Amino acid sequence: MPELARFYGIVVQIYYGDHLPAHFHVQYAGYSAKIDIETLALIDGMLPARAKGLVIEWATLHQEELREAFSRAANLQEPGSIDPLP
Repeated sequence: MPELARFYGIVVQIYYGDHLPAHFHVQYAGYSAKIDIETLALIDGMLPARAKGLVIEWATLHQEELREAFSRAANLQEPGSIDPLP
């Protein structure tokens, strides 16, 4: 599973050939979650509030890049990487 970004111990990934709705996966300190790219809502899993807030902040800044990465990965192409939070 390609890694899109890593920041503050948070790892953001996307699966090749994944299903709709467009989403990304997050791993943090033993927690995992799936986040909808369009609504930035939690689809599945759980994250601590602070980590979830950082993920939503990052995703808001990079929403268009996330859409493009999901589209590429869905077509079995390299999704690329996205800048982390500073």
